[in-house]
Amino acid sequence: MVLAETTRGLIGAAELGAMKPSAILVNTSRGGLIDEDALVEALRGKQIRGAALDVFQQEPLPPGHPLATLPNTLLTPHLGYVTEGVMTIFYRDIVEDIAAYCAGSPLRLLGA
Repeated sequence: MVLAETTRGLIGAAELGAMKPSAILVNTSRGGLIDEDALVEALRGKQIRGAALDVFQQEPLPPGHPLATLPNTLLTPHLGYVTEGVMTIFYRDIVEDIAAYCAGSPLRLLGA
């Protein structure tokens, strides 16, 4: 999902309040989609069970941020996409790109 003014804060106090107390919010898309202040309040008030976040409004998450102090959060530093399969593809493509460039036939050109 692309973060735009129309999607910024898409999940706020009203949406969090509509969730079941057993809900766990997971966001691996864009940090700005969630109103972090509303999320902190929902987590503190146990309106929802927890949150698992790989993205934040500000990255890296500033030291002492309230989300980092809550016991019902699982936070990762924007690396949720890192899997063995993804890294295998990344490295394979990098080797192919370098070899093709050195051979005078570059691959995956932007704007081509």
